[in-house]
Amino acid sequence: MAVLLAVLALLLAPTPATAADPPAVKLSKSQAGTGGSITVTGSGWRSKALLMILVCGQSVPSTGVTGGTNSCANADGRAVTTDAEGRFSRKLPVAEPPVPCPCVVHVATVTGAKAEADAIFQVAGHAVEPLPAEPAGGRLSVLTDTRLDGSGGLLTWFGAPPARTLVFTVGNVGTSPVKNPVFQVGTSHGVFAPEWEEQQWRGTIQPGRKARIELPVELTAGAHGDYTVSLKYGGKVMAEQPWGVGRPWGVTLFWVLVCLVVPAALFRAGMAVVDRVRPRQTSRRRGFRMPEVALRIPGLRPRQEARHASPAPSTLPWFTPDNAPGAAGRLSAPHDDDRPTSPTTPIRKGPP
Repeated sequence: MAVLLAVLALLLAPTPATAADPPAVKLSKSQAGTGGSITVTGSGWRSKALLMILVCGQSVPSTGVTGGTNSCANADGRAVTTDAEGRFSRKLPVAEPPVPCPCVVHVATVTGAKAEADAIFQVAGHAVEPLPAEPAGGRLSVLTDTRLDGSGGLLTWFGAPPARTLVFTVGNVGTSPVKNPVFQVGTSHGVFAPEWEEQQWRGTIQPGRKARIELPVELTAGAHGDYTVSLKYGGKVMAEQPWGVGRPWGVTLFWVLVCLVVPAALFRAGMAVVDRVRPRQTSRRRGFRMPEVALRIPGLRPRQEARHASPAPSTLPWFTPDNAPGAAGRLSAPHDDDRPTSPTTPIRKGPP
């Protein structure tokens, strides 16, 4: 009995493969005309992921969107964010893609790890043509995950263009050699479309062989934030690699120093000019004498106060004790004189 219960528990328990199911897309209608709308639902996506929903032509789910987003009705696309369980539901207006059908509803992530899914859809009244035949001969496929080698330096910290090397391994799964393949490397920031640049790898890849490819990648000066490096070959996106670029704090430090040093230098230069052009004072400054305060003794009248007040010093510098008018003092030592003198009668000298 215990063994039977254990087997039933194993059969009824959820398997971890359910959580690892690939992203899926379902449509409310498989065909609709221009001007109508359909409901697109999905499951198995990352939680809180931003997705883009488009109607694309010349595509089937087995090969994906061969022409890239250039074969999609980009103007009528819709964005949606998944819930905590990785599900979404969004109405999509039906629009004719710029290329003939067969068509699909293409759903792909905008940021983060790349994930996409397609569902067959027919735009009523739109032209239908066979898919373009794949070119015979060599065909390249990415065998390993891409990576970015390199690091930033002191110049990058001060705003120089960040540069890395995109490294990956491709294999020739075709029947003929591939000589000097031309890849397209694109860089995108946030939700903006990538800017593509063609780069040619010099060499020949024989059928059944593989080669290690290194392509330089460079951003604009002062770039910072979350970027995505995409690799395209033969009109199809082969790989994407996220790239987090740090902020060039050296530029911020430079502007802070400019805001502090330049005003100080201008102030010093202005003070030097003012000191040079101002007039020089050649006259000798006279000393400043504080007015004397009369000592007021309590209980005395104004006359008595004037009697007890100390005499004011002479302010006439051309008088000296020798030539001061009314000087009654003697310069010689005092001596006895028996003759009476009168302060009012002058003393006559010489014979009468």
